[in-house]
Amino acid sequence: MPHFRKIVVCGTGLIGGSFALALKAAGAVDEVVGLGRKRETLDAALRLGVIDRIADDWSDALAAADLVLLGMPVGQMAQVLRALAPHLPAHTVVTDGGSTKGDVVAAAREALGGRIGQFVPGHPIAGAETSGPAAARADLYRHRRVVLTPLDENPPAAVALVRGAWEACGARVDLLDPASHDRIFAAVSHLPHLLAYALVHEFAGRDDAAQLFGFAAGGFRDFTRIAGSHPEMWRDICIANRHALLGELDAYMAELLRLRVKLAAADGAGLSEMFDAARTARAVWLAGLPANGEE
Repeated sequence: MPHFRKIVVCGTGLIGGSFALALKAAGAVDEVVGLGRKRETLDAALRLGVIDRIADDWSDALAAADLVLLGMPVGQMAQVLRALAPHLPAHTVVTDGGSTKGDVVAAAREALGGRIGQFVPGHPIAGAETSGPAAARADLYRHRRVVLTPLDENPPAAVALVRGAWEACGARVDLLDPASHDRIFAAVSHLPHLLAYALVHEFAGRDDAAQLFGFAAGGFRDFTRIAGSHPEMWRDICIANRHALLGELDAYMAELLRLRVKLAAADGAGLSEMFDAARTARAVWLAGLPANGEE
C-alpha cells in the first residue's frame, strides 16, 4: 500500500471527501489539503475532519503534493485543470472521479499538453443520493469497483500510484479505455438516471401530482431513488456523454415501443415472454455480484 505525505482533494463532497476519509482510515496519508468553489463547503469539510487544511490557492495546494483527486462535477473539470496546470510539480500525479472519461481526457490534454502523462483518469463506481462533506464516509469505496482508463502517455508508476490509492480505500480496480468506459456507463448508469429523473418530472407536472405521489409506494421509490442524486452533476454527465447516451435512449425507446405494441394487442404471451426474460437476466446478474453487493 502506498503512503502519501500529502494529497489534495478538489471538491470535498461525497466522492472527494470519502476518498480522503478512506485514506485517513487506512493510515495511508499524512495530510489532506482541500480546495473548492465554496468556502462554506470547505469549512464544513475541515470541521468534520474530512480535510486537514484549506489551501489558499493552487500554488499553495500543490506544493509537495503526491496526488491530486478532482472530485467536482465533470462540467467543471476543464476550468479546474487549466487553473492547476501552471502550478503542477513534475512529480505530482492527478486523477479524477468523474463519471465520463472522453470529455475529461480531452480537457486534460488541452490543459496539460506535454505533461498529460501526469493525469490518470478514473471513475469510482460508488455513490449515494446525498452530497456534500456531511455525506462523505470512509467505507464508501469498500468492496466497490473503480475504473481507471490509463492513457498511452501514463508511466506505469503513475497508474500504480493511483491504483494503490484506490485499493487502500478498499476498492477493486478495473481498467478500460475511455471510449469503452463511456459506452458502457451510458447504458448501465447514465440512462437509468435519465429515466428516473424523467418519470418523476412527468408526474410532478400533472394536475393530480399530489394524489399520485400520495399513493406512490415501494415500487415507485425503488425505481426513482436515483432521481434524488445531485442535479448539477448529472446534468454535466448527460451533456458530456450525450452521444453514447442518445444511442442508449433510442434503443430503450424502441424497446418501449415493442412493449406498447404487445400491450395494445393484449398480447399476454408476448408480455410474459418479455417479463420472464428480463427477470431471468436480472437474476443472473445479481447472482454474479459479490455477497456484499455493488451499485
